[in-house]
Amino acid sequence: MNLRMPATEKDLAEDAPWKKIQQNTFTRWCNEHLKCVHKRLGDLQRDLGDGLRLIALLEVLSQKRMYRKYHQRPNFRQMKLENVSVALEFLEREHIKSLWA
Repeated sequence: MNLRMPATEKDLAEDAPWKKIQQNTFTRWCNEHLKCVHKRLGDLQRDLGDGLRLIALLEVLSQKRMYRKYHQRPNFRQMKLENVSVALEFLEREHIKSLWA
């Protein structure tokens, strides 16, 4: 990494230490909730990418089931995207908005 990089750029860099801390903290929080359904996250991006663990986390946190069926074994990208869409639709129907909405 360039040591001359201004502090703001350094803080926004992909490998900024605070980002790793946040990622590890969130992963531990997710795993704490997912353990009751015998699921676990290792890598956030990879493990949430097919939608299955995201759906499981939402069901655990809300204590509700998904409104729509989803792919239990998503083999194709389209199936994974549909699963993520089911999770996002669930959040919308439960009136849960992101900080960026």
